[in-house]
Amino acid sequence: MMKASNILLGYDFDKWYGYGAKEAITTDVSKKFNSHTLVCGMSGSGKSFLTNILFARLCLENGSEGQVYFADFKQDDQFSHLRNCPRYYPYDKSIEALNTVYEILHNRQSRKDKSRYPITLIWDEYMANILSIQNTDKKKADEIMRKVSEILMLGRSLGVRLVISCQRPDASAFPSGSRLNYGVIIIVGAPIRSIYEMLIPKEYIDRIGEREFMVGEGVVLLQGSQLEFIKIPLIRDVEKMQQICINALTK
Repeated sequence: MMKASNILLGYDFDKWYGYGAKEAITTDVSKKFNSHTLVCGMSGSGKSFLTNILFARLCLENGSEGQVYFADFKQDDQFSHLRNCPRYYPYDKSIEALNTVYEILHNRQSRKDKSRYPITLIWDEYMANILSIQNTDKKKADEIMRKVSEILMLGRSLGVRLVISCQRPDASAFPSGSRLNYGVIIIVGAPIRSIYEMLIPKEYIDRIGEREFMVGEGVVLLQGSQLEFIKIPLIRDVEKMQQICINALTK
């Protein structure tokens, strides 16, 4: 029987503010569940901070076996500590990270590679990256999105995971309903109904009610059916978190 492999996403928003209680909201990132993750939030929402936290927690859960690739199209200062790492792919090299992970996926599918240790591609500002490529080479952009869709469909059983971060997940960069192929969807920052409508089933949106989310707070949808509201706590030892991520991109 496959053991649970839970990571902390944050604390229950309502209990944090209503009772001062820290009730953990977690998700299972083992192959038993779909752990492809989509993080959305406008500028200043805490999205990059959350991406750093998820990165570190996935690394800790994967242990020494896992391997991570980081595509940083925007080259956000929040990720400046990663820039000298061998599996860090900035700006125009971001697609190299995708192609490397895509090749691993197919080597595993063909049984050329029989290993199943976790492979994770974290891709910051995915939407902006795709739009930039679409402006110059639409055919290339379509090929990139096809590869992303294929990883989303086949990755779980082969141990390959995507963690995508963007501001707005518009359909132009998420074709064929691929937004629905993420097992973990997190929307942080001030509520924007249009983003909710893109990612959350209509019958769940009313449950958000009058909640007002600040930086580092928001909505989580797990496996398409479990809606949670979270408060992401501050990290006391940021340098330790950064070192975990550096090690994961270097080993």
